[in-house]
Amino acid sequence: MSEQKWTYEAIKELYNTPLLELVFRAASVHREHHNPREVQISTLLSIKTGGCPEDCAYCPQAARYFTDVEENELMSVEQVRTAATRAKSLGSSRLCMGAAWRNVEDGEEFDHVLDLVRTVNELDMEVCATLGMLTERQAQKLRDAGLYAYNHNLDSSEDYYKEIISTRGYEDRLKTLDNARKANLTLCSGGIIGMGESIDDRCKMLETLASLDPVPESIPINALVSVEGTPMENVQPISIWEMIRMVATTRIVIPTTTVRLSAGRTEMSIEGQALCFMAGAGSIFAGNKLLTTPNPEMFKDLEMFHLLGLTPTEPYAKHEKPAVSEKEEVPETEDKKHKWSRPKHRIEANVKYTKLGKQRRKAQQNTDAEKKLKESKAQS
Repeated sequence: MSEQKWTYEAIKELYNTPLLELVFRAASVHREHHNPREVQISTLLSIKTGGCPEDCAYCPQAARYFTDVEENELMSVEQVRTAATRAKSLGSSRLCMGAAWRNVEDGEEFDHVLDLVRTVNELDMEVCATLGMLTERQAQKLRDAGLYAYNHNLDSSEDYYKEIISTRGYEDRLKTLDNARKANLTLCSGGIIGMGESIDDRCKMLETLASLDPVPESIPINALVSVEGTPMENVQPISIWEMIRMVATTRIVIPTTTVRLSAGRTEMSIEGQALCFMAGAGSIFAGNKLLTTPNPEMFKDLEMFHLLGLTPTEPYAKHEKPAVSEKEEVPETEDKKHKWSRPKHRIEANVKYTKLGKQRRKAQQNTDAEKKLKESKAQS
């Protein structure tokens, strides 16, 4: 069953509650449904970096923009096992593997991802994946391999989504979440604040998340990390107070979910993060970076836990470990009939930075060619 029915108007009124009163109310709700001293440590691992065909205005992994992200192929089973084992030794109970894809394609790469899921599942860690859009059949194959959760963020409200992404539609996000839920996967879906959206957009995103039945088991709240070379490179960071307010509002609107304090923590003091935990955040992403953006070092996070008296959450604290199925094949359903949308609207900033990306890549290629020529002459 769904939780309390929240309208956009009610969420906005809640969001605008005086901050200390909002935090107190959120803290009270948090203690009704969660152990306030437990915070899950999750590790986000980029198993395939860069080269994404999408035009998300905030993302340095978009192939069309010129950023310092190096494109890497899929990690091997051994590389992932090593990374997961280290993360577990430092307190992580969940590993989220991310691949820079528009959507999952059947074939060798997807089969390899299934092997990676089985590998991490064997380590008794919650296995989460974020691979782009996926069909119901693909979701079931991931579930049979031992996947615990699927991450697919809404990013923002449906209206503002059209201002930051033109290569896919909002309905694709919701369809993917529905496909994952049909496969009995837990859902991890949230958004990014600080992209220039309004308070209305933040509240409408929460309204959409709260309307899902059942609601997502976890909701990441990310603060935009502006990256040079993307259309949002000059966007200034939001204040910690906005982050605290968003965490608190999310906690009250969806009391049973785990609110994940995600991207942007490098800009937050321990005091700021402490208020986020008080307001209902029950998870952090640890490790030196989140996919491609900086993140506080793991040992600093452990020091913060000690200072605040926090304890890392054990794996499978809220849901059972998924059993790995021996099924050879999941029957095809309507997968082949489904086509992901490609909206035709134009986002001027994205178009501008796509052109700049081409120019900068060409200039870089010329520079590299000149350098090689000079080195060749010097050696001759």
